Amino acid sequence: MSTPQAVDAARLSLLLNELRLPAIKTVWPQFAEQADKEGWPAARFLVTIAEHELAERGRRRIERHLAEARLPPGKTLDSFDFESVPMISKAQVTALAAGDGWLGQGANLLLFGPPGGGKSHLAAAIGLALIENGWRVLFTRTTDLVQKLQVARRELDIEAAINRLDRFDLLILDDLAYVTKDQAETSVLFELISARYERRSMLITANQPFGEWGKVFPDPAMTLAAVDRLVHHATILEMNVESYRRRTALERKRGPGRPPSRATTKTVAD
Repeated sequence: MSTPQAVDAARLSLLLNELRLPAIKTVWPQFAEQADKEGWPAARFLVTIAEHELAERGRRRIERHLAEARLPPGKTLDSFDFESVPMISKAQVTALAAGDGWLGQGANLLLFGPPGGGKSHLAAAIGLALIENGWRVLFTRTTDLVQKLQVARRELDIEAAINRLDRFDLLILDDLAYVTKDQAETSVLFELISARYERRSMLITANQPFGEWGKVFPDPAMTLAAVDRLVHHATILEMNVESYRRRTALERKRGPGRPPSRATTKTVAD
C-alpha cells in the first residue's frame, strides 16, 4: 500500500515534468532530506532547489551555444601565447572577451597579421570566452559562409539567410583574404557586412591591411563602403609577428640546446 508521502512524491514528479523543471526533479529528494534533518525554513529549501535549476539551465545553455558555434577545438585564452605577440594587450583582450560595451552596440573587432601569427587562435579563444559569458557566437571560414550565402541567393533566400545569422551576437569570419575576387562572392559578403552594420557584431581576421582589400572586393567603391562600415565602430588589433608555425618548425630543426627564437615585430603597412 502506498504511503501519502510516496503518493505526494509521485505527483510532484509529474508536476515538475509538466513545469519543465528537470533539475529540481533530480535534486529535491536529497535537499528535502537535508532540510528535514537541519530544520531549514521552507524559503531556504525553495531557494536552494531554484538555484540548482537555474545553474543547470545555464550549463545546458552554454552547451547548446558551444555546439552551434563550431569553434575549432583547444583554442583558449589560457593556451594563447601572448608573449609571442607583444603588441597585443592581454588585459584588453580579456576585457573584449567579456563582451560588455561592444557587442550590445554592434561594434566590430578586426585582427590583422600575416599567416601563422595566431589570429585564428585568438579569434576562437575570444569566441569561447564570450559564450561562457552568455553570448551567442558563430565561427566560420569566410569562404564557407560566402558559398552558403551564394546558394541562398540562387534560391532567392539571401535576405532570410542573413537574417538567420542575427541570432548570433558575434559572427567570426576567419581568413577574409581567401575570398576570391569574384563579383558574385564579394557582393554577398558586402550584403552581410551591410546588414549587420551597427546592429550585430563581427570579428574578422585578415592577412592584408585595408590598403590591399582591393584584392577582395573588385569594385573600389564597394571596398571603400565595406571598410567604412567595418571600422566605424571597431577595435583593431595588429598581430604583425613572425609565423608561429614557421617559428616552431625552425626550433624543431635547430634541436635542443639552442636558444629559442622570439617573435619579431614588423612595420604595418598603411
